[in-house]
Amino acid sequence: MPTFKLLIEYEGTRYSGWQTQTNTSRTIQGHLQRAADELVGRASLGGAGRTDAGVHAVGQVAHLRTSRRIRPEELEWGLNERLPHDIHVLSAETAKEGFHARRDATARVYVYQISRRRSALAKSFVWWVKDRLDERRMTEAAALLEGKHDFAAFADKRAAGESTLVVVDRVEVGEAGDLILIRVAASHFLWKMVRKLVAALAEVGRKGMEKSEIESRLREGGPRFEPTAPPSGLFLESVHYRGMETGRRLEPIVPVGRPEGSWQRAKKH
Repeated sequence: MPTFKLLIEYEGTRYSGWQTQTNTSRTIQGHLQRAADELVGRASLGGAGRTDAGVHAVGQVAHLRTSRRIRPEELEWGLNERLPHDIHVLSAETAKEGFHARRDATARVYVYQISRRRSALAKSFVWWVKDRLDERRMTEAAALLEGKHDFAAFADKRAAGESTLVVVDRVEVGEAGDLILIRVAASHFLWKMVRKLVAALAEVGRKGMEKSEIESRLREGGPRFEPTAPPSGLFLESVHYRGMETGRRLEPIVPVGRPEGSWQRAKKH
């Protein structure tokens, strides 16, 4: 059976997350499944990461299996013709037999965007934090998250029953204009783990908490850190597979801020 690897971007604002759900039709996977079934007949579709409601993606990966023979470029075009405006297949390529987007992945990478200012245009893609944030404190706290830890304190209760031990490959904190960017890479994540880690780093940045509190929660597995950053600022940036290059510069996915000199240029006209 032909297998295809899809690279997908979407704005998650209007959706209840990636995964198909019985109580709602507004999921990313659901729209892709319907588009694929209409295009090629019954298809099997699975994604690499189960992004939550309101979370976006610029590098989601999915596998699609179908008994119909179709060229990758026809598949890409046909799916996009049937998808809503905020879901887009960036590419479709033939994959090896048995390729599984989730099981074959070696790492998932998320980027979170915190805005230092109110934005009329980027509201759906940032978390506006009104307090002044100390990036140096956040960077120091982020270093504590790398490595193998028990992240039970930074997971939602629905993580009960699964192991809360996670190996975090790296956590980066950077600035870009009005944005503070946080990138987290790991083989897998617990439910709402990234958003809770971001909320904890922001609390350290606003000097409402010391980094030692993060360290103690990792060491003791609790108590649970309650604040959770909103989904609007979170993006699934990429999914990695064996043999892929992983180095990438940390930069905004949806920039916030006026280009330098734009006010002066406008005045001349």
